[in-house]
Amino acid sequence: MELRQLGYFVAVAEELHFGRAARRLLIAGPSLSQQIKALERDLGVRLFVRDHRTVALTAAGAALLPQVRAVLDGADALRRRAEQLAGSATVRLGYVNWLPADLAATLSGIAQPHMDPWVAPSHTQAARVSDGSLDMAVCWVTTTDLDRLGLHARLIGVDRLYAVSTAREGSPIRARDLVVLVDDDETSWASWNHFARQLVYATGASLLRIRDGGITGPAFFDHVRAINRAVLNSPKGQGTPVPSDLVRCPVTAPEVVWTWSLVTRRGEDRPAVLAAVDAIAHQVGDLGIRADGTWLPTDDPHVR
Repeated sequence: MELRQLGYFVAVAEELHFGRAARRLLIAGPSLSQQIKALERDLGVRLFVRDHRTVALTAAGAALLPQVRAVLDGADALRRRAEQLAGSATVRLGYVNWLPADLAATLSGIAQPHMDPWVAPSHTQAARVSDGSLDMAVCWVTTTDLDRLGLHARLIGVDRLYAVSTAREGSPIRARDLVVLVDDDETSWASWNHFARQLVYATGASLLRIRDGGITGPAFFDHVRAINRAVLNSPKGQGTPVPSDLVRCPVTAPEVVWTWSLVTRRGEDRPAVLAAVDAIAHQVGDLGIRADGTWLPTDDPHVR
């Protein structure tokens, strides 16, 4: 038997008229009659006595009616509780500096995102998901990171990196003509340094070591002025306005792409976390990262 058939039984029992019950249920009268007969076969008892003029409950039908109502009430309560659990379960989310747009709206009715106040580098956020401090994180990871930490990654965003130059015009800059900064502070800049070294090796760009955290912020622009060449901007600097004495230049041959992954633990089984991942990553696609002329590190989990 099905819950739908039990609902049909209650409607006929309350109306004691198949036509009125069918109109109330918005189904055809013959279909309702067939469903009641099927329910009677499944239960092994007659529920109604009917002729061309009247419909009445049998003794068995009258005895079963309260229990059927209780079953239907229980099913409704189960649905409501499930909806409450899905919508109220807290999911702890960490990030570096980028988040998908309309994240709260995306997760509405699915989970309550708790945005972790500790904004940390990608490798730190990935480690915190692995040790259970976070349920998920938006960060940059490598396939080695995923295997070592027991994580799974879904592509949810990209940054197409550009150069900042002292030139008068923002003409495209070939990747091999770039200067790429790496910082001696591996604790803060491990992910970026790994990315930068792979880019330099792959394209022939120039690598410059610094020790002042000038991968981003005002110190970055000071480096551009001092070097007097086009310097690759990092993902953390994507939204920072370029000073008026400098210019933003697109990078070509190849276009340099930084990916943002939504990482979770392998074997994650919490329904709220799984539902949140599916909602955020649903139909994201490859975001153009596999097009000809784009570059990702060879150990990026989303590389072609």
